[in-house]
Amino acid sequence: MTEAAPTPAALPPHVLERADVRSAVANHDFGEVFRLARLHGKISYAKIAEAVGYKREHIGLMARPETDGKGVRPRITQHRKILEVVDGLRIPGPLAGLAPRPWELARSASIAVPQDPSTLITEGGAGLWDIAELLRRTEMSSINSAALESIEQGIDQLARAYPYADADYLHERTRNGLQYVTKQLEGRMTLRQHRELLVDAGWLFLLNACVQYDRGQREAANLSKAAALRIGDEAGHGEIKAWAFEIEAWFALTQSRWQDMLEAVEAGHIADQTHSVGVQLYAHKARAAARMGDARLVRDSLDAGRARLDRLPRPDHPEHHFIIDPDKWDFYEMDAYRLLGDDERAATHARSVIHISTGPDGTEISPMRAAEARLTLGVAAARTGDIEEAIDMGKTALQTNRKSLPSLLLVADELDSELRSRYPREGATRDFHEQVITIKRGTSKIEFPF
Repeated sequence: MTEAAPTPAALPPHVLERADVRSAVANHDFGEVFRLARLHGKISYAKIAEAVGYKREHIGLMARPETDGKGVRPRITQHRKILEVVDGLRIPGPLAGLAPRPWELARSASIAVPQDPSTLITEGGAGLWDIAELLRRTEMSSINSAALESIEQGIDQLARAYPYADADYLHERTRNGLQYVTKQLEGRMTLRQHRELLVDAGWLFLLNACVQYDRGQREAANLSKAAALRIGDEAGHGEIKAWAFEIEAWFALTQSRWQDMLEAVEAGHIADQTHSVGVQLYAHKARAAARMGDARLVRDSLDAGRARLDRLPRPDHPEHHFIIDPDKWDFYEMDAYRLLGDDERAATHARSVIHISTGPDGTEISPMRAAEARLTLGVAAARTGDIEEAIDMGKTALQTNRKSLPSLLLVADELDSELRSRYPREGATRDFHEQVITIKRGTSKIEFPF
């Protein structure tokens, strides 16, 4: 299957997430879709006309408001033309009440035509009962369903422990899990069991990549991420592929590789458009846009992420690392508003993050989020002249036991920069700077995957 060429009017993901766009698509009100595409996606009517095969004037006529006194605008009703619009604007078929379109299918998909069984028997000299015996053997397995369920439960527990558990402990347990699963893959099993174990290995590699990056093992984390992506491809598991791209986007974000980050986000959206990973991808895009100073893209990305989040059911286990919970949205908005210089909003979201990250007994259940929230409060305090509060928040954040070093240092650098630019002569400023430098030096050693 050859990949469909891109169109000049493909709707960006943040436009497809909008409720008004989805409503217009569902109602086949494509004139409204054209209007919203130009308004929110900056796609000209000329480009839309080129993509769907209409004249530019006709597109403008269909997109005019019905309240302008010129009567009801034209509608597209022919099935053939609806398909042309859906394909031209790259609107997923199910949004328009259609089957998935050919360009939605896996780009490298290939369909193998099975050989006629009678030919196999004739050419191989095998009898019918020999074939039946071979089939029976393929269904023999050295692993049972209870063992597979136990593996999945173990992975689930590790993913739910990620927000607070010691990084060294998580690394050891994840590595042990990978060794166990890969050992099981050497045994005899059915094709279904083989795929289940591959998927288990994919989730473990994803978790391993996160923990390794938290510990400063950049090269090892890249290897684990690449392994997860390859397994996602081999097992045909879109969600694992999307999380692998999300991890790449996170890596790129913390390394200030903005274009790589944006490309990883788009690849993640292509891999999966159903699960909560899309929310995280939009959040990364918003955070990168804020660092690039693009306030409009920040708002578009946050709106799209919020729309995706609102369509998802509330998770039973919001602490699970690969399930985005609604409470995390404050964390994303906090980061974006701090970078845009809206200190009041950033501080409000930061205090909410700290509150949500603290259990009833005072224990921090999400220490990594809380640490970055304290750094945000430190930045806001530094900008408003309260150096004592800024230093106190910064030091408390850096002293947390469970930390994601790249993410933490990214925000710590912002606070360090604010302090040095505003209070360069203060001893507390120099002390905080040295503390940040010391942590960075501790992450520069060479690490291996396991």
